[in-house]
Amino acid sequence: MYIPPKPVRGPLLVLCGPMGSGKTSVGSALSTRWGVPILDTDDAVEETAQRTIADIFLQDGEARFRELEHEAVAAALAQHDGIVALGGGAVLREDTQRELAAYVAGGGVVAFLDVSIEYAGPRVGLDDSRPLLMGNPRQRWIEIMGARRPVYDEVSTLRILTDGVTPAEAARELERRLRTAARPAAGTPVHGVHHSA
Repeated sequence: MYIPPKPVRGPLLVLCGPMGSGKTSVGSALSTRWGVPILDTDDAVEETAQRTIADIFLQDGEARFRELEHEAVAAALAQHDGIVALGGGAVLREDTQRELAAYVAGGGVVAFLDVSIEYAGPRVGLDDSRPLLMGNPRQRWIEIMGARRPVYDEVSTLRILTDGVTPAEAARELERRLRTAARPAAGTPVHGVHHSA
């Protein structure tokens, strides 16, 4: 088992990626392995608002949800010391991108969990229960992923593909990649370098 060095501030690891990539399940597997807490920013938003994300979208609109989401991400990056799983669209705001860049500059690691529609579909369910997938869920997921992929690539320091693997397998692969990335700098995390899967 390998646990990455603690960054200057904030969590041991941040996970980003689209709906169905396994952020929460992989994060939970790492949380168990490392003995640290996990924070899902979607859950944090719902707890703060005392409403579901679907209700926030319906009643207040996406812009308000993104504000609440940014606040949750900023708080997590400043205060949480375990693993943070970001909502799929959390990386879209420029102020959130700046927060993530500052976290990485302080030694933090942002992992992009990549996934194809063939594997994301069964995990997500691809039904109308998710506000952003209303209409044609499969087509909407593909469009959303196409638009967000460059941002995931930009904010992340490493990427793994979660197609066809269990959360435990993805967690072990992440550990392996973190260990490999840390070696050149004698235990200091390498950041600003994109590692392809």
